[in-house]
Amino acid sequence: MELNNNFDQRVAIHSASQAWLASPIPGVDRRMLDRIGEEVARATSIVRYAPQSQFSPHVHTGGEEFLVLEGVFQDEHGDFHAGSYIRNPPESSHTPGSEKGCVIFVKLWQFDLADRTEVRIDSAAMLYSPAVDRPGIGIKELFQDSRERVSLEHWDAKADISLNSPHGMEILVIDGTFSEGDEEFSTQSWLRLPQATQTKICVGKEGARVWVKEHLAAVVAKAPQS
Repeated sequence: MELNNNFDQRVAIHSASQAWLASPIPGVDRRMLDRIGEEVARATSIVRYAPQSQFSPHVHTGGEEFLVLEGVFQDEHGDFHAGSYIRNPPESSHTPGSEKGCVIFVKLWQFDLADRTEVRIDSAAMLYSPAVDRPGIGIKELFQDSRERVSLEHWDAKADISLNSPHGMEILVIDGTFSEGDEEFSTQSWLRLPQATQTKICVGKEGARVWVKEHLAAVVAKAPQS
């Protein structure tokens, strides 16, 4: 399967209006945002776990990154509430599930295969820091390496924000609204900007909280080989 696999194109998906698609695991559904491959895939998705649903134990050969949006995600490493940001590096393993149900934003097979850095952050316990030279923005830094920078940002109500993405950028709306051009983005909308993009954001009257990934190097997107 190939979905939104041209990373030279802008992509905007308002996932809250999409139908849920069943996964091979009963009780686990997904909304696909981009994908290269079949069940083993380079993929970005919104995933919903029904109460009492669980995957069998498995290895993430290409790594897994996710943000808990609703409910409580669980595995043998702990209980992860809304706002938890997790990076399970290549060759890590776990048995994911949810006793009461949850929704997560997840990215698969997008790591440097030599990366072995585990990250488990409760962002709800963090404070926003004012962004240097970016009025109206507060930042919670989640991760950075030579390839990418990941953060949560709070955008003030009615702020006008300039975005510059030399190597590409992704934005997921956690809550609130903003507009880019004539298109409005709300909860669980996802915007992917290609490299060498400059654009303007107009934040809604209630402000917005967003997850942001800045690509610090050109994205080379390939299907997994296994």
